[in-house]
Amino acid sequence: MTAVSQPLADAPARTASRRPPRRIFHAIDHWALPAFTLLAIGYLLIPIAVMIVFSFNDYQGKFNFVWHGFTLQGWLHPFDWPGLPDAIKTSLLIAFLSTVGSSILGTFIGLALTRYNFRGRGAINGLIFLPMATPEIVMGASLLTLFVSSGLQGGMLNGVVPKGVLFPLGFTTILIAHIMFNISYVVVTVKARIAGFDRRLEEAAMDLGADELTTFWKITFPLIFPGVLAASLLAFSLSIDDFIITSFVSGTTNTFPIWVYSIIKNALPVQINVVGSMVFLGAVAIVGLSNIRQARANR
Repeated sequence: MTAVSQPLADAPARTASRRPPRRIFHAIDHWALPAFTLLAIGYLLIPIAVMIVFSFNDYQGKFNFVWHGFTLQGWLHPFDWPGLPDAIKTSLLIAFLSTVGSSILGTFIGLALTRYNFRGRGAINGLIFLPMATPEIVMGASLLTLFVSSGLQGGMLNGVVPKGVLFPLGFTTILIAHIMFNISYVVVTVKARIAGFDRRLEEAAMDLGADELTTFWKITFPLIFPGVLAASLLAFSLSIDDFIITSFVSGTTNTFPIWVYSIIKNALPVQINVVGSMVFLGAVAIVGLSNIRQARANR
């Protein structure tokens, strides 16, 4: 009886000795998520790092593919390529105007959808997500069809715009398209900010004698401004970066992405890397300054 029970008594001890120490599982649980996050961020930043590094490349010929040495010539002459300055100006102007328009419309739409109950509110909430979920090539083709069928486009015959045509495909149609798809992103971002807004602050201001407009500018807008700023930065980035939808409705107007696509078959100048690096570093600087300002305001 003793001989049989002794192996049974030793079995749990042997099983416990074969188990990995509990601290190994604790270390894995503690470091797995940070390690995975760093790998994911690194994977996303590799193309950006290559772009920035090759903006300093002393390339030979027309294509900036192979590293030949360090130089600052690209940064000293960032727009020294035919057609690039005009494309950059067009992209920046469209991005600025579409950001302003979509931010104003999206902010008020977000306020209305969050604070008021009205007929069709649920349907509008669903429609807001359609531009975000629709493939860009489908949206671009649909917008082109809309502009053509509604008489908003047309070519010039002997320098004269045909009757019934408001304007040709170009700057205006690009601006309309960019405002249209940017509104959805602004609404979603602003709604997330307004969701945690304390309405009692507005009620207190109105109890103290402020009217609706004063309450909005003095109380509501400063508190939701970080969300509006984040939405505006997102809209600006989406606008200046868009190629697919813009290519459908641009006509003969060149934005920076369209210019890059048209020239990349024959050349890849270092100026493309320089401009891309400027846009990226500028966005990072704006986000950093905004975070610093918000941290100081919180303190």
